[in-house]
Amino acid sequence: MAEKQKKELDFEKAIKKLESVVKDLEMENISLEDAMEKFEEGIKLSSFCLKKLNEAEKKIEELTRSEDGKLITKNLNIEDN
Repeated sequence: MAEKQKKELDFEKAIKKLESVVKDLEMENISLEDAMEKFEEGIKLSSFCLKKLNEAEKKIEELTRSEDGKLITKNLNIEDN
């Protein structure tokens, strides 16, 4: 992934692109060379997404600390619609 492309890529676009790479790799008629290129692209996208998720987790932890610096944990009540 080019450096300029990384700056323009957000998490949602990276996930969609990663899903596309996976679909391409699942094709039976993909050449070995193409598969290796797609695999490398997938690894880079996966690393990018993991980095973004880790950043989001750290930010959430910072936002949920008490005044004395202790982490406050709360159960999220998420109901299925």
